[in-house]
Amino acid sequence: MKRGSGAKFRTGRSLGLTLWFAFTLFALVIILLFLAVQSLLVGIQYRDRTLSSMREAARRVSEELAGANADTMLFCRIRAIEDECDVRIRLLSFDGSTVDSDGYGEEKFPEIVETLKRDLAEGKEETVIDGDETLGYVTLIDGHPYYLYITSSVARIRVLENSLRWLSLAAALLSVVLAFIASGFVAMLITRPLTEVTARAKELARGHFDLDFKRNYYCLEIQELSDALEYARVEISKADAVQRELIANVSHDFKTPLTMIKAYASMIKEISGEDKKKRDAHAKIIIDEADRLTALVEDVLDLSKLRAGVGTHASAVFNLSELLYAILEKFDYLAETQGYLFEQDIDEERYVFADRERIGRVIYNLLTNAVNYTGADKKVTVRLKAEGTGTRFDVIDTGVGIPKEQADLIWDRYYRLQETHKLPVKGTGLGLSIVRRVLEAEGCPFGVNSEEGKGSDFWVKFPPPPDDTEKERAAAEKAEKEETA
Repeated sequence: MKRGSGAKFRTGRSLGLTLWFAFTLFALVIILLFLAVQSLLVGIQYRDRTLSSMREAARRVSEELAGANADTMLFCRIRAIEDECDVRIRLLSFDGSTVDSDGYGEEKFPEIVETLKRDLAEGKEETVIDGDETLGYVTLIDGHPYYLYITSSVARIRVLENSLRWLSLAAALLSVVLAFIASGFVAMLITRPLTEVTARAKELARGHFDLDFKRNYYCLEIQELSDALEYARVEISKADAVQRELIANVSHDFKTPLTMIKAYASMIKEISGEDKKKRDAHAKIIIDEADRLTALVEDVLDLSKLRAGVGTHASAVFNLSELLYAILEKFDYLAETQGYLFEQDIDEERYVFADRERIGRVIYNLLTNAVNYTGADKKVTVRLKAEGTGTRFDVIDTGVGIPKEQADLIWDRYYRLQETHKLPVKGTGLGLSIVRRVLEAEGCPFGVNSEEGKGSDFWVKFPPPPDDTEKERAAAEKAEKEETA
């Protein structure tokens, strides 16, 4: 029989059926073990009680024989002891013949006497003989030329064992049925929450994020599983939202410059091809949009590399003050053309141990963010100060500030405050996300202090360089000065 290509075949057993079978089998094994132990204990207890009766009968016969001869009255008293102790008592001579009131009887037990003699020679005071039909007890009577041989039938214990066996079998069958029912109930009780969690997990896999895995389950492990799945649902839901937002934003940001490039290229071809002034203006727009598209691609690639932990990372000791001055020079055109004011409070010779290129990207992105969101006074404050043994860097704007509920969201990709701005520096929306990834990789604490209506302070703390790198830096500076001299 051929299987359809669309059919799904599953391997393995159902947990519910496995637990059901396991519990039932366990109950059956316990019941059989109990029956075996019970049967064994009944036989042992019956044997011990019978031997106790035999020893009691032997003691009483010994008392009767004390100072008495084997006469008729003695044997009558022995018969009475037999009835009371439910045993058969015989006096045996040394050759194994029975002794009764008339002398020697016709029964002979030479093998039993020989067994007793052998046991007595080994230091034993009595001999117990287990037979199929009887249980025998043999001992020597002190002061008399007789052996005492006492027997008891085991037929009653056999009948009792047979009756008990059938009764136990009926009880076992009833117990197995009850265990089968109870096992099914327990298995269902255990697997039902797992089945529920599995069903919701399948819905989650299909993209339904409006589920709720939180339940008050009786089992700690299942409760922890549901909590873990609930956490995964929340995180996957966030990731899905970010993915949708990323696709939407990237699509929009790619589409806009491509549309502009195509439109102005068509205009050059059809309208301004012979007009140099218009052609140059249109070409500049094409170049600007191409640069914007290139910057977006580079930011997306950089962010992807940072998230994946790939790419070059060359940490070294460098002068952060000089790097900051160099980056601030790139914003001079804003001060000259648009009236932006960059207040600087920078300590000289602040050295850090990090990747110079990446830290430069962090500083540039933070300055770009401050320029784009500062207030009407167009003021941006830049500070680089010693703090303890390390260095603190601050970029402060005078903008509208960041609401508390959005303070953690500004580091997400493509997140922007719901405000309209005419951005002096074109950005891709990935700047702060790149800042976060770089600083996390470098191990530098960072954050933002903001109050609505009073602007924002983006800060970074750089730890001091390790002692060995600081020595290397000092030696390199010394060698450089000597060469210059």
